Amino acid sequence: MSDVSFYDYAALSAEEKAALLRRSEADLSGVIEKVKPIIEAVRTEGDVALARFARDFDRAENVTPHNLKVTEAEFDAAFKLVDQKVIDAIQFGIDNIRSFHEEQKPETMWMKEIRPGAFAGDRFTPIQSVALYVPRGKGSFPSVTMMTAVPAVVAGVPNLAIVTPPAPDGSVDAATLVAARLAGVSTVYKVGGAQAVAAIAYGTETILPALKIVGPGSPWVVAAKRLLSGVIDTGLPAGPSEALIFADDTVHGGLAALDLLIEAEHGPDSSAYLVTHSRRVAEEALAELPGLWAQMTPQRVEFSRTVLTGKTGGVILTSSIEESYEFVNSYAPEHLEILSKEPFDHLGRISEASEILLGQHTPCSIGNFGLGPNAVLPTSRWARTYGPLSVTDFVKRSSIGYVTAAGFPLLAGHAHELALYEGFSSHALAVSDLRQKYVK
Repeated sequence: MSDVSFYDYAALSAEEKAALLRRSEADLSGVIEKVKPIIEAVRTEGDVALARFARDFDRAENVTPHNLKVTEAEFDAAFKLVDQKVIDAIQFGIDNIRSFHEEQKPETMWMKEIRPGAFAGDRFTPIQSVALYVPRGKGSFPSVTMMTAVPAVVAGVPNLAIVTPPAPDGSVDAATLVAARLAGVSTVYKVGGAQAVAAIAYGTETILPALKIVGPGSPWVVAAKRLLSGVIDTGLPAGPSEALIFADDTVHGGLAALDLLIEAEHGPDSSAYLVTHSRRVAEEALAELPGLWAQMTPQRVEFSRTVLTGKTGGVILTSSIEESYEFVNSYAPEHLEILSKEPFDHLGRISEASEILLGQHTPCSIGNFGLGPNAVLPTSRWARTYGPLSVTDFVKRSSIGYVTAAGFPLLAGHAHELALYEGFSSHALAVSDLRQKYVK
């Protein structure tokens, strides 16, 4: 397929190799300038601004300042609009996701005796309010609702709300409402984009402010999170979808092509590369793509073709398996598939990827829709320092310390010496013999 971007990695210059690592939201300067007035309008006008932006951006003429919150009747109607097989698939995914995340939940508190009579540990408590962003612009994503809501509910967050863009008729995607109710979230607002992030950060007449917002979004959402990071905890950086398909010479290139299209079809701002040292695999993948596109819907063909023929996708032929490892670790992908008959042989060489799916029967589709691990993942190379969304994103940790009378003298003596050395006289006084004067 001549128009699919093809790269002979060993022949590229350092600048060309660096260009392959760039994502669509790498430069948000233009978007940020457009987002600033949106944020200010929401801060000053509240619900009126949200309704106006619903009309301007989502073409949702029926959204008003008075119907931004989804009603119980709308929740009930959603179950009649969604096919039972879809509801069953949502419930199946939620069950798996809950089972996985329950294993992540830390114990409420632990303590260890550090020295005789001196105890230290951690206590975990849920964050009091969190908003879950569920995108809609390029599709409907009940799976994102499942992935964000379930760990939040498992963590015990008492105040949860979903923000998601309305359809032109003013409705919220029915399957998203089904997933929300089945996961245990009853508050959903009809607002998306940068305006949703602003509404959650500042609060409006209808929307209660939250301490944190999580979930993937468009460059507009990413830009708003950056601008509001001093007002609200914006969670892990999750932007447009990205994936690397790593394939060795034991698999058919058609399989690599099949899975290369998964994340590429999310939208024209996605990133997707096949990385292989096998020319046979690369050529087979290129040959199979036209036939696969012929079986997809037109919109998804358009999205994936844009990605794979552009600057954020295609096929990368490396000169060796070691060079493939090097590229994967430099790219630090959101999703990584290791296509091989012996995928565990490669796992030890990969350190920089948020989600790693192993073998010929674990495509991103299964990871996205309910294997159990979370599919809300850091993008734009943030996999180097962030992990997937988890229960721990919805709890906060407090350090706990307790020293008995018997344990005090040993710790106090050492603390006294360091306090004097650092010049803190009140520190020293607090652990001096003077303390005994006040202890009863």
